[in-house]
Amino acid sequence: MDPFDRNPDVLWGVAEEVAPAIRRVTAENPSAYTFTGTRSYLVGRGDLALIDPGPDDPAHIAAVLGALRPAERISHILVTHSHLDHSGAAPAIARATGAEVLAFGPHGSGMSPTMRVLLESGAALGGGEGSDRDFVPDRELADGEAVEGDGWRLVALHTPGHLSNHLSFALDGTGIVFTGDTVMGVSTTLVSPPEGDMAAFMASLERLAARDDRLYLPGHGHPVRAPAAMLSWQIAHRRKRFAQILDALAEGPSDAEALAARIYTGLDPALLPGAARNVFASLIGLADQGKVRVQGKIAAGAIFERG
Repeated sequence: MDPFDRNPDVLWGVAEEVAPAIRRVTAENPSAYTFTGTRSYLVGRGDLALIDPGPDDPAHIAAVLGALRPAERISHILVTHSHLDHSGAAPAIARATGAEVLAFGPHGSGMSPTMRVLLESGAALGGGEGSDRDFVPDRELADGEAVEGDGWRLVALHTPGHLSNHLSFALDGTGIVFTGDTVMGVSTTLVSPPEGDMAAFMASLERLAARDDRLYLPGHGHPVRAPAAMLSWQIAHRRKRFAQILDALAEGPSDAEALAARIYTGLDPALLPGAARNVFASLIGLADQGKVRVQGKIAAGAIFERG
């Protein structure tokens, strides 16, 4: 049984305290990929960090700014990754507050050589939420770099996979991590090449699993209160998918779309394109390991066979 909480209860545009000195404002952008909407987090008291400003939606921007209490200001805007539902509001909120925008780097930063070649081939499979290709932070954060404010210290953890420039943020001394889309509370994460990279994603899950955190506050869905159990399930789930792909290819060559339809039985048809992108990402990783071969060049419609 999967560990996700799919309770659809949501308060859009309301600042909810989800942990001491942490408030959450949910954007009203529900979809098959965002669940009830993107979560933005205000961290601290006095000078605040805003993690994931959310979509460029006037109502959400007004809700985030309206959540500020007397003597509070947003001093830092931290972006987990450059999908429009997370980074889109950054310019407007930066203009309104004067806060600096911090992230791993521009859209596409950190992309592996394999994915760079795929991108340069013209592949554009989409990431579900939409890529913010114009996103450029005011300041880039390196893996392990800390940002501090009044009573808070956030440490950047480079967790690529869903997107190459994805960061998670650990709230120092609390066991709380803001996981963006790397670990969500409602479903497994879409990994869509070339911007998504399954090998990098699995390494990110393993990295988080090696930590000892007590609470994840994700970009979508409810808080994850048992991170170790969630990560154990997700890693095992992905490995099971790899095995299913190999078993299916043992019956004959196939492409990602056909494999997804065979493996993801009972899935909402609206989510099948995303499932096919996950399968494609897995096939690329399995090809790098020599477990499958591609007939011709790697492309969205390529035919794969057992290695």
